[in-house]
Amino acid sequence: MSLYSIGKRLIDIIGGLIGVILFSPFMIGTAIYIKLVSPGGTVFVEAAKRVGRNGKEFPMYKFRTMIPYAQKWLENQPELYKKYQENGYKLDPDPRWIKGAKIIRKFSLDEFPQFINVVKGDMSLVGYRAYYRYELDEQLCMHPEVKEYLDKALTVKPGITGVWQTSGRSKVGFVDRVKMDAAYADKQSLLYDIFIILKTPYVVISGKGAF
Repeated sequence: MSLYSIGKRLIDIIGGLIGVILFSPFMIGTAIYIKLVSPGGTVFVEAAKRVGRNGKEFPMYKFRTMIPYAQKWLENQPELYKKYQENGYKLDPDPRWIKGAKIIRKFSLDEFPQFINVVKGDMSLVGYRAYYRYELDEQLCMHPEVKEYLDKALTVKPGITGVWQTSGRSKVGFVDRVKMDAAYADKQSLLYDIFIILKTPYVVISGKGAF
């Protein structure tokens, strides 16, 4: 194990524990709010498994900002689902959102449970934004030219924050996002990670690129 890997893991454990403790009131409040405005189902995203390092799937904790079983509902709406795919897996406005979803997403309140993933070792504080398996399969069919970049990106752990998350987020399409992730995997260093971490609070508070 390299010194970088050891240092990164230490930062993840310390930062993850601080995040869990510091943001626990926000997590409790968000969970209660979701239960009140959207009863039924869990407060977490049901389709929770994401693609992690080396393509291994893991359950990612994220608060639900959509109706229960939103993905299944969307897949039964052919025209809407086609639009969703063509628009980089986004809809605006999105008919699946629950009341207050934009506020939760704008300030990344739905992402806070991922500090638990960081402590567990599934994720890192800094890395690529974890993908759904279906998202990768469908996008690789449409953009086979990005496979080389994707393979490089998946050599590291996904992160709560990262280059894409602090550089436009939903304003950046799939192809450019994968290239950003691959560039991070090539460039990664503790100083670069610290720079991204320090940049993150401004992006979260400003809500830049949130969708």
